[in-house]
Amino acid sequence: MGTGEGAGAGAGGVREIVEIRRAERAAEGGSEEERLERLDTLTPKEIVAELDKYIVGQREAKRAVAIALRNRIRRQRVPGPLRREIQPKNILMIGPTGVGKTEISRRLAQIVRAPFVKVEATKFTEVGYVGRDVDSMIRDLVEASVNLVRQEELKRVEKEAQRQVEERLLDALLPRPSAVDEERLASFESTREKLRQKLRKGELEESYVELKLPQSPFPQINVFAGEGLEQIGIDLSVIGDFMPKRWVTKRLKVKEARELLFQQEADKLLNHEEIQRRALRRAEELGIVFIDEIDKLALGGREEHHGPGVSRQGVQRDLLPLLEGTTVRTRYGHVRTDNVLFIAAGAFTLAKPSDLIPELQGRLPIRVELQPLTQQDFKRILTEPEDALVKQYQALLATENLQLEFTPEAIDEIARIAYELNASTEDIGARRLHTVMEKLMEDLAFEAADLPEPRRVVITPEYVREKLAPIAEDLDLSRYIL
Repeated sequence: MGTGEGAGAGAGGVREIVEIRRAERAAEGGSEEERLERLDTLTPKEIVAELDKYIVGQREAKRAVAIALRNRIRRQRVPGPLRREIQPKNILMIGPTGVGKTEISRRLAQIVRAPFVKVEATKFTEVGYVGRDVDSMIRDLVEASVNLVRQEELKRVEKEAQRQVEERLLDALLPRPSAVDEERLASFESTREKLRQKLRKGELEESYVELKLPQSPFPQINVFAGEGLEQIGIDLSVIGDFMPKRWVTKRLKVKEARELLFQQEADKLLNHEEIQRRALRRAEELGIVFIDEIDKLALGGREEHHGPGVSRQGVQRDLLPLLEGTTVRTRYGHVRTDNVLFIAAGAFTLAKPSDLIPELQGRLPIRVELQPLTQQDFKRILTEPEDALVKQYQALLATENLQLEFTPEAIDEIARIAYELNASTEDIGARRLHTVMEKLMEDLAFEAADLPEPRRVVITPEYVREKLAPIAEDLDLSRYIL
């Protein structure tokens, strides 16, 4: 608490402090309850509109995830007994690579500030086999949730932590005298204020200070544990709290010391138990798990009774309780998965959704098929989204004081070449645009710093064809380059 808040904190002062805290929470995202209230007003149309800012097309998939998220918010408002009977609906996305399956899920999580993890279905093995078990995806989700909440709390305490860092740096630059008279004290305070102003202006960043920093009582040990040990949930760092602290004096530049001190001071201001409690709740209420390559678990069909197929079917069976709702033990506490949104996705080129075991199919009741991208889609992807590739390259080269422009015809030509490459080689969806644009911009990015004034380049269809057409026409070469 700052000195201004504490002054005269009678009944009126307490009310004032409460109002200040409430205003801070509103500015920084609010409490969990306030966050859920705001989410309650987020309609499916508004969610789709937000997704449209970054993802072209695939309206059916956007509507499905928006409704699924909204229904989870609605479910939380239903009275207890009936809420337990309402089963959350998970989603199966079917579509080729590069059409937006992962991006839709990731952007959805960003919209609602929800913890999100993407996992590859092929990384998991059946219980009893060597490898990761499916419960680890929930532990990863909780870790993501803790990091998310911790970053929010760091923003809340940032100003106070910076103030404490400034005081510690001033103490290191000008140690306080042990006993002085009033005249020397006034001189000390005056000098300290001058140093404070220089510190704030960045004039002392290269100066050296000596700091006493805590040192771990034992060397750091990296343990490469199997999944069984992962479930134990023991945080070895806690052991350090019971060991006598050792201190070491280090001589650092102010700019280096600032970062170390900020971590220390911010850590003192954080309520770690509260962060963990909020993170567990957010993982349970708003967590999103994206399981990619789910179709790989279906390969081999149901008729296999030995070999890798058995493990794949075992992973499918292990997924069932997670999708239906179970309790998973994590290092931060137990987590219920009833309200976690699971989005499974796969191309299903060599397998069909019906090749998944029936029980798993039943727990992925919402199915949406994403459409392959057209040449017109490529054109829109290049220019329309807020993070469009054209905007990205313009921003990158603007850092070299170079103004980059694309004519509409050049955009058409880039989209045409990318689309035809997908048709003639491997169809990798929108990812083809990244490879095409990188090849197109290669020479310009290399020479940008040496170009003469005026530093303005216009990309024309002739330039696009000059850089890309020879490679695009040579299919053998394009397989390696584009």
